[in-house]
Amino acid sequence: MPAIDLPPRISVPSTDGVTLAVHDFGGSGTPVLAAHATGFNGLAWTPLARALGSCHVVAPDFRAHGGSAVARDADLDWDRFADDVLATVDALGWNAGADGSRPVGIGHSMGGAALLLAEVRRPGTFAGLWVFEPIIFPREMRATASSADNPLSVGARRRRPTFSSRDEAFSTYASKPPMNSFTAEALAGYVTAGFVAVADDTVRLACEPEDEARIYTTASTCTAFEHLGAVSCPVAVVRGVVEGFSPAGIAGPAAEAASHGHLVAHDELSHFGPMEDPVGLAAEISEFISALHA
Repeated sequence: MPAIDLPPRISVPSTDGVTLAVHDFGGSGTPVLAAHATGFNGLAWTPLARALGSCHVVAPDFRAHGGSAVARDADLDWDRFADDVLATVDALGWNAGADGSRPVGIGHSMGGAALLLAEVRRPGTFAGLWVFEPIIFPREMRATASSADNPLSVGARRRRPTFSSRDEAFSTYASKPPMNSFTAEALAGYVTAGFVAVADDTVRLACEPEDEARIYTTASTCTAFEHLGAVSCPVAVVRGVVEGFSPAGIAGPAAEAASHGHLVAHDELSHFGPMEDPVGLAAEISEFISALHA
């Protein structure tokens, strides 16, 4: 597994007694909060964060992910992930600093939904949001997710939880879909923070398969779609290729529902676009940020 340059990690208190691990990639420019997908972690953003140049990028591990552990019976309602976003913003003093600047949020899948939920709860938190296939299904489409046997939950419970080493995990993931399309640095970031050492020298998924399954089930609690009209900041809703029933298919309606939303299509990418083309998408995000300041 290729080595990555690990950024400093800071601890941030959130709700319910949770302490978040937040990866601080540094930089002195525009503050950017990068929010990861279900089952991922902040280090999966490593190549994209590095490519954002002078922006000050931080990427929290959401509760039950990476270095942000929770009790097995913890509440994993999606509003709790919005808690984690707001806790990070507050801890860093990014809640409208002395110069009036506000952070930009970039999010992938669940992370995009968490950013939108945070902005709905506390309007004006973000100067703009760039969200790649956020999980924000309309009410009539959420019933399927609430079932414990929905396909994503079933798949999560089948996920292999342990490997002999991070190197073995990296090699296994790099050999088959969907992670074989990730850049080596993005996959290395995911594996680095995505596993914890256990007593017998093996490594185990930091996001337990059962927790991941519960998060997919509680996606039915995410009401962000109904409130998109109240989001007053610019929102770029970005999608990969549309294939059947998928978050990509909701991106267009979501962009239309947002007061200041627009759709960006990348038919060459899958749902894991930020890990497949981090440098290209970083350039797009930089343009989005520049337009906010124009």
